[in-house]
Amino acid sequence: MSGPFEALQVIDLSSGQPGGVTTMVLADYGADVIKVEPPGGDPGRAEPASPMWLRGKRSVTLDLSDAADRGRLHALVRGADVVVASFAPGEAEAAEADYETLSALNPGLVYCSITGWGPTGPYAHYPPDERLVAAKSGRMQSFEGVVRREGPAYGAVKVGTHAATQSAIAGILGALLVRDRSGSGQLVETSLLRGMLPYDFRTLLSEQLTPRYPELLANDQFARFGPDTLPMLGYQPVMAKDGRWIQFANLLEHLVQSSLVAMDLAADVLGNPRYAETPNGLSEEAREEVRNIMLERVRERTAEEWMVAFSENGNVAAEIVTTAQEALRHPDMEANREVVDMEHPELGTIRQLGLLARLTETPGEVGGPGPQPGEHTAEVLAEAPRVTWSAPSTNGSPPKHPLEGVTVLEFATIIAAPLGASLLGDMGARVIKVEPVDGGDPIRGLGAGLGASFGASKTTASKESICIDLKSEQGQEIVSRLIANADVIVHNYRPGVPERLAIGYEQAKAIKPDIVWLSVNGYGPDGPGSHRPSAHPIPGAVCGGALMQSGVDWPPNEYSSIDDIREASRWFSRANEGNPDPNTSMCVATSAMLGLMARHQTGRGQRIFLSMLGANGYANAEDFLSYEGKELRPTLDRSLHGTGALNRLYRSQDGWVFLAADDDASWAALAAASANGIGADERFATAEGRREHDAALTEALEAMFALRDADEWERELIAAGVGCVNASEYDSPGAFLVQDEHAQANGLLSEAHHALWGDYRRWGPPSTFSGTPGNPRAGVLAGQHTDELLAEAGYSSAEIEQLRSANVVWSEVPMELPEPATVA
Repeated sequence: MSGPFEALQVIDLSSGQPGGVTTMVLADYGADVIKVEPPGGDPGRAEPASPMWLRGKRSVTLDLSDAADRGRLHALVRGADVVVASFAPGEAEAAEADYETLSALNPGLVYCSITGWGPTGPYAHYPPDERLVAAKSGRMQSFEGVVRREGPAYGAVKVGTHAATQSAIAGILGALLVRDRSGSGQLVETSLLRGMLPYDFRTLLSEQLTPRYPELLANDQFARFGPDTLPMLGYQPVMAKDGRWIQFANLLEHLVQSSLVAMDLAADVLGNPRYAETPNGLSEEAREEVRNIMLERVRERTAEEWMVAFSENGNVAAEIVTTAQEALRHPDMEANREVVDMEHPELGTIRQLGLLARLTETPGEVGGPGPQPGEHTAEVLAEAPRVTWSAPSTNGSPPKHPLEGVTVLEFATIIAAPLGASLLGDMGARVIKVEPVDGGDPIRGLGAGLGASFGASKTTASKESICIDLKSEQGQEIVSRLIANADVIVHNYRPGVPERLAIGYEQAKAIKPDIVWLSVNGYGPDGPGSHRPSAHPIPGAVCGGALMQSGVDWPPNEYSSIDDIREASRWFSRANEGNPDPNTSMCVATSAMLGLMARHQTGRGQRIFLSMLGANGYANAEDFLSYEGKELRPTLDRSLHGTGALNRLYRSQDGWVFLAADDDASWAALAAASANGIGADERFATAEGRREHDAALTEALEAMFALRDADEWERELIAAGVGCVNASEYDSPGAFLVQDEHAQANGLLSEAHHALWGDYRRWGPPSTFSGTPGNPRAGVLAGQHTDELLAEAGYSSAEIEQLRSANVVWSEVPMELPEPATVA
């Protein structure tokens, strides 16, 4: 079996990248994907990345406004397993291609709807455009301060698209697993807006808890980040002798110290009593002195020379800053086949993303060149009807949640892998997080006071926690008992470490033969970087997103002093924000679901490998391919307003708006609605003219938008068919989620109870299920369930006490909080 989905048929009714990549991944792992397109083809084919996400599919053209063609679609659906659609509200019903209609023809159908804004609420009819979603929901506010101006800034990486894509795949697989237990299909829904949820770690909690505990959170160190904040020493970008930049990602103290050793600064810094407590025990003055020492030292060698030294050290997280096009030649991505070449009959050689994850037993295969519109219409319509799926005989009641009955053991720290495991918990899996006994997951120690618990509350959501000394014999015995009842293991150790801790694949397989074992690390198992550490700034720097986010003026052409280098370092560090971690998390959940689905089909577990580089290639999918004549990824202007006059933030009379009107239809609507005659200006009459006179068009639109309030522009232009939203209504994603009527209408928050601060509303899951809803729960304290889990594993009260006294197991003692302030 080359892929786990060889018996699966998918009808792709979607348009554009979100549905296109969703069904591409299903095709890569064996599904027969039939893309149903309108006459003339999917308009999304105009996107530069479409040759990649069309791969491995068959194409049928049907006019769904025609009754006969609707009948042909219905005939296909009767034998299909999955439908993926991206209709705007009302479109599916008009085409008789909605869930209610199609599920009546095929009760076992899993129907996945990917929309822009969700199925209901005041913005449901807005254009399904990630740029508008990011502006309206407060995400663009998070980039304020990258460059030195006030107000929101354009978000370069399409995180909502990536998260919606991955949650669609995971949701489809979850619904298929339920179908084989319950006998019924169901509706799976996600959206670009729901895809924003994994990327906020603090503002939703700040919105709710700061009024309760104003004194505790008034000086929260993360809330104090401003435009002048410099990166941590271990996370700073540095400029080499040849002008190229290297991004460090040494989050933990021992990694920072290793980087100083590799830079031949052990004596100058670590051996100097003034700096001996580098990095965490330094005064502010001493820290900045060490920063300058590091910046000056890196200027003594070229970037490539430094990378040799860092690689030889083996304990330094660092990479050269590159574009997505350069990343396609990264040696680790090549070695792990995360990029592959394909010969296309029209475009020649296409270098593109490879498989999402490496499944060692059911590997899948990158499909061949995408079809021409309607290339397979006659072939598909002439095929004998597929037998309508029928449920196998089942015993017992159907599951309440998609992953009910699945147990996941997580041996992972910080964000990327732990958040991915939380997403499985949100789908109903029992997730047991195994943490160290010396304080738990290090994410719990990032910061101080109540605010330090915010990040962990997200990465431990929907879990139970036990703290175990994995290096002790007694600790390894506890783990072996946990493995005996597990279905999935997720870890983020470097090669060799799992075996030393008795959680390697062969060791786990000896205990649980059908275990699904998922390795998540920075580089994958086979390339030159496999032994090296990584963290989110590495894929951010390598895969091109951070470079685009920095804007056209980074890096500066000249540096007159060390202060200029410090400023450029600050600038890029702010641009290289945390999205690569959740980008990876989304793929962690998908990879685990691929393994579970393969086990369901074959009865066998397997090893699965996923890297942060590969996952972030997928997050940058719009530019993670190369072929002759491919349109270049656009650059942001120097102030990060946007990429051109019609894809840009503008000041309004009272704040900011975001305009997305860069296609001909939107321009025509904008020109008709404009109040200052830009539609009559012959310079802007054609797309070519608008590009040529972009500066003049920008100036005209700046003058226009300054005349009225942002809400007025949104109401008027949306009604006219133009993508335009208020981009300053909310100062953070958390404010949007708590205050906006649309967020409430779409159920973007879930009620939960945290052991520390009590009742609160947490981020909802990135996909929903009509028949078996998810089960999102609160985050947990370190070792909150240690005793219960030990008792379940067969340990007596006396044995548990002995394990605690020997420091084999541990539990966090909650901090004491004052009585919360009264909130009106």
